Amino acid sequence: MPNLTTSAGVAAGLIAFAVQRGADRATLLARAGLTLADLADHDSRLPFESYMALMRAAQDLCKDPALALHFGEAVDLAEISIVGLIMNASATMGDAFAQMQRFGRLSLETEGLSDGPRFTLTVRDGQLWMVDTRADPNAFPELTEGAFVRLVCGPRRFLPEPHVLEVQFTHPAPAWRAEHDRIFQCPVTFSSNWNAMRLDPRIATWPVAQQPRYVFGVLTRRADDLLQELEDKKTVRGQVEAMLLPLLHTGEVGSDTVARALGFSRQTLFRKLRTEDATFKQVLDALRHRMALRYLAGAKASVNETAYLVGFSEPAAFSRAFKRWTGQSPREVQLAR
Repeated sequence: MPNLTTSAGVAAGLIAFAVQRGADRATLLARAGLTLADLADHDSRLPFESYMALMRAAQDLCKDPALALHFGEAVDLAEISIVGLIMNASATMGDAFAQMQRFGRLSLETEGLSDGPRFTLTVRDGQLWMVDTRADPNAFPELTEGAFVRLVCGPRRFLPEPHVLEVQFTHPAPAWRAEHDRIFQCPVTFSSNWNAMRLDPRIATWPVAQQPRYVFGVLTRRADDLLQELEDKKTVRGQVEAMLLPLLHTGEVGSDTVARALGFSRQTLFRKLRTEDATFKQVLDALRHRMALRYLAGAKASVNETAYLVGFSEPAAFSRAFKRWTGQSPREVQLAR
């Protein structure tokens, strides 16, 4: 399986739900190989394997093999992911689907598990279907079940009539299939040749707008930033920045230290960066520039404190570098904000 990730918010939501149903929090964390610190920032990333282990542990500790269904039924995506918030702030169901395609990776990455976007719309025999294209879905059917339940139960809270008319799964019917019938409230087929939901053909125009349009703009800007951070981590440059960030204030930011931490020789690190049209010095310089602007914004740190935080032993040296980066002094930038 590729090095996929899920958001810490999704994992934290599952833990909270399982604890409410009788699971022990410490045991859940231990069996998933997680700590409370891993869940502190809901936008941070966790290995997808940890989420799978967490789901298995929750099913076991709650004595509920249908836990994925019940989690999806009870907890709206907006409670655990920015993706759900954006969908709820979309103008129409068609727009919400487009935003799910655009930002879905923030909830769960599926590169390598699907060829292109995970969910697609297709017309078969004159009927509109939403298809989960995830490869090898029966290895972890809870992922499909949970996604489909949320896509049914979430909109059901505000839509005037049913929007999902039929559901099909590739995995065999489980012993708890009665729960599928209760939750989906439409025909459910198992051992199908696809994971798909048949939709009302009018669905794209049905209004959503559970949040003001202003909120939609704020959320999408934040989600774009998160997507960029996620993409950066896939590059060598992004990995170098991740290694440098906690070291900046120490001044111990040599290329040998970073290369060793990444498992490369210094020469290999330089070669890999060259393939991305970057040098180690450029990456370090750009990171210091970006972090300096962040620290100075809103007077979060003084000029001298900022100089220290980004790795300069002398404020004068920091000021010269900052002038080179921005054409202004740190003080001028700080006063302008």
